[in-house]
Amino acid sequence: MERRQFIKHAGIAGILAAGVAPAAHAQGAAIRWRLASSFPKALDTIFGAADVFAKKLKEMSGGKFEISVHAGGEIMPPFGVVDGVQQGTVECAHTAPYYFFGKDETFALNCAIPFGLNSRQMTAWMYEGNGLKLFREFYRNYNIVNFPMGNTGAQMGGWFRKPIKSLKDMKGLKMRIGGFGGKVLERIGGVPQNIPGGEIYQALEKGTIDATEWVGPYDDQKLGFYKVAKNYVYPAWWEGGPELELYVNTKAWESLSPDYKAMLECAAATAHCDMQAKYDARNPKALKELVAGGVKLQRMPKDAMDAAFKAAMALYSELNAKNANWKKIYEDYSAFRREQNQWFRFSEMGFDSYMQSQKL
Repeated sequence: MERRQFIKHAGIAGILAAGVAPAAHAQGAAIRWRLASSFPKALDTIFGAADVFAKKLKEMSGGKFEISVHAGGEIMPPFGVVDGVQQGTVECAHTAPYYFFGKDETFALNCAIPFGLNSRQMTAWMYEGNGLKLFREFYRNYNIVNFPMGNTGAQMGGWFRKPIKSLKDMKGLKMRIGGFGGKVLERIGGVPQNIPGGEIYQALEKGTIDATEWVGPYDDQKLGFYKVAKNYVYPAWWEGGPELELYVNTKAWESLSPDYKAMLECAAATAHCDMQAKYDARNPKALKELVAGGVKLQRMPKDAMDAAFKAAMALYSELNAKNANWKKIYEDYSAFRREQNQWFRFSEMGFDSYMQSQKL
């Protein structure tokens, strides 16, 4: 959608949100869709973004546009949602695009890659850079129209049964790691495991894996990882700002009136902001409680970070040479990242490094 057209429709959605529905909308037919999530209901932040989206859309449409939200496994497996939307089994889905890097590594760029953009930079690239435009072109191959719908912010590096003191401790380590980060972990000696959120605790408890990452303190506390692994490492170099995405079936999207399209777009943007706000507000308390309960915080060793960075850059060069989809989007992504990091080095880092050293 072109920017002028979006602003025009966003204005309509604003009127609807205020409770004043224009006559054209009042005559619209009722719509009922289903949304398949990749996440369990227990995670009220990441799964809850879809609920926030559906509720806001219902409010703006005066109850005429309703979407029922289904947790991973209810309608289809958590990792089956791309196929479900592509084939029209459901009208839409909410997921982390990097889960599907096996289809094409390019999916990961729409979520998070090791040493990539942070959450604010990712949002800027999608809305004000070329990110959304490039991915709309990419997803045409999958019969999907995409919308940013959530970000966790920088994540924790995860839970380890044993302390990680150096790169050597990563060798042979069986770790549940989401999406694309596993490719880099493998190159520095780890053994990546791709396991849905609802199945991680059992794998860690049984010793099937030696370590796991998920998101951060609020979700991790709910999932109970601290009960079987006490070493909590930070940061997740593979997830500096992972974006969640709403996938809409192309035919379903094109069937909507301009008003309904604008409402859906605004509802997704609301959920996008809401998820980040909830994580930022809830993680501090959860981290304090975890530490009080005996969890040991540990920074990821620098030699492990350096090895991972070198491996990631080599991987991206290889993908540039063999994957045209990746090369087209990564060239734009990496140029945007370079400019953003030059700016953040002065503004955000200058302010944050000072404030976080103060005793408040």
